[in-house]
Amino acid sequence: MHLTLPDEAATQALARTLAERARPGDVLLLAGPLGAGKSTFARAFIRALANDPALTVPSPTFTLVQSYETSGTTIWHYDLWRLSDHRGLEELGWDEAQEGIVLVEWPERLGPLTPSHALHVTIAHGTTGGREVTLAGEQRWFDAS
Repeated sequence: MHLTLPDEAATQALARTLAERARPGDVLLLAGPLGAGKSTFARAFIRALANDPALTVPSPTFTLVQSYETSGTTIWHYDLWRLSDHRGLEELGWDEAQEGIVLVEWPERLGPLTPSHALHVTIAHGTTGGREVTLAGEQRWFDAS
């Protein structure tokens, strides 16, 4: 599925919609160049699941992973920018994270650990200032609720 999003608010709205469909065991792979909106998407998604629009959601660029406890599950937010590959992910709670909901920025670093059931969210800069988003995954992500 391909979407053209005119602004940051539309990116956040998409994230909130997908958060409504997320359940424990889900993995969302957020791909795209620097500044495309991966962190904006992740923040809106996490805030929606936590039911807290003011929740502080720092980028895990330096910590590599942040986790958030919600009433229903744990949300794990990985930023693999500083990793060269998947080695070391077990030290970052990767196996445990699979029981919650996982967001991964720079998912190409996962290599063989890439879950086959993941929702692929590719975000790119649009030609008119917005964002071009491609979603690929199980049909349940695209069915109207």
